Amino acid sequence: MCRHRSRAFCLLIIGAAVVGSVPAAAQTPAPAERVTFDQAIARAVGRNPSTAIAAAGILRAEALLTEARSAALPQVNVNVITTTLNRGVEFDGATVTPQNQAAAMLEVRMPLYAPARWARRTQAEDGRRIAAANVDDVRRQTAFAAADAYLTVIARRRVVEANERARVVAQAHFELARQLQERGSGSRLNELRAQQELSLDEGLVETARLSLYRAQEALGILLVADGPVDAIDEPPLAIPADLAPATPNPQDLWRPDLRLYAAQQGAAERVLSDSSKDALPYLEAVYQPSSTYPSQFFLPQNSWRFLLQASVPVFDSGFRRGQRAERRAALDISRATLANAVTMASSEVRAAREAVASAERALTSARAGADQAQQVVNIVNVSFRAGAATNIEVIDAQRRGRDADTTVAVAEDTLHRARLELLTALGRFP
Repeated sequence: MCRHRSRAFCLLIIGAAVVGSVPAAAQTPAPAERVTFDQAIARAVGRNPSTAIAAAGILRAEALLTEARSAALPQVNVNVITTTLNRGVEFDGATVTPQNQAAAMLEVRMPLYAPARWARRTQAEDGRRIAAANVDDVRRQTAFAAADAYLTVIARRRVVEANERARVVAQAHFELARQLQERGSGSRLNELRAQQELSLDEGLVETARLSLYRAQEALGILLVADGPVDAIDEPPLAIPADLAPATPNPQDLWRPDLRLYAAQQGAAERVLSDSSKDALPYLEAVYQPSSTYPSQFFLPQNSWRFLLQASVPVFDSGFRRGQRAERRAALDISRATLANAVTMASSEVRAAREAVASAERALTSARAGADQAQQVVNIVNVSFRAGAATNIEVIDAQRRGRDADTTVAVAEDTLHRARLELLTALGRFP
């Protein structure tokens, strides 16, 4: 996501250098709502549909756990049967088998020895833990997306501000060139060059404003707002000196996604180890009281039965063997997934640390360059007024100053994103 938005941001800067003269247009609508960084993260995590879907996964896992538990608990059923024969049977004036008969039976079943069902109950508990870990990971991803969108709003606003400053300078230079032309000490060519630079800056301002509005709309979508949302403050993304070692211990599952993969691996290990229980016997106790009306001659009207039913798997044509192989493959996949995730997470931490250090150095250089470019603009403007500099030198200085300000905005955005990625890689955000 960050790399994609960085490319879009770079395309904005490249496009700004080639935009032609564009007439001034109406400003984009102002956002109806402004939020702080912390408010944006809290709202995204609380309202985004992805979080709601993940939370529903916990409810589903709890429902599956209830189903698994019920299979190992008593079951009570009531059966009512009516029987109609073509004719009843009588003997010596007594009814042996009535033509119409109704029977009611209560059946109570209780598993006494059910290793496979008990194992499925434990596996369902693992599923609930996986669902909870998935919620944490989804919240992490949602918070990162909201933070990324928030930083995009800030970065594009700074591009707008840089272009607006350049437009103010170009406007002042155009007014000076026009006044010199009117007094006869200037030329029509210098006036047109100054006006062309002003028109270019006006077009860049409009382009930057539109990009800012689109970023605000994207933030509004993540916050489930009915319209664009603007950013208020600078995000508090300071990196503590003692945050974590350069390379975290792979055994320390410091991120929600790593804890999710570890939970999946643990569940797969349990399912595989429980495969042997599928071949164990199943013993069940059944109690069946019943009542028949009218009763038969040789049978009482009310009776009960108690049964012990045992089921022993003998031959299943390779079903359990195939099931075990499938579970082993699932375990191998989960182990490889966790190992790959730990390796990538460690690499992300190292790369993010280097990115923060590099971005800090780049920002220092960009700010120094912007300050130097502004000094050049001031000196060239004074020289131009005194007749010691040409119009082309003024325009070139203005463009370099605008580019330097834009470079500072890009460098600040790069540093913010590098800090965000480091905090996320270390499991400290949100």
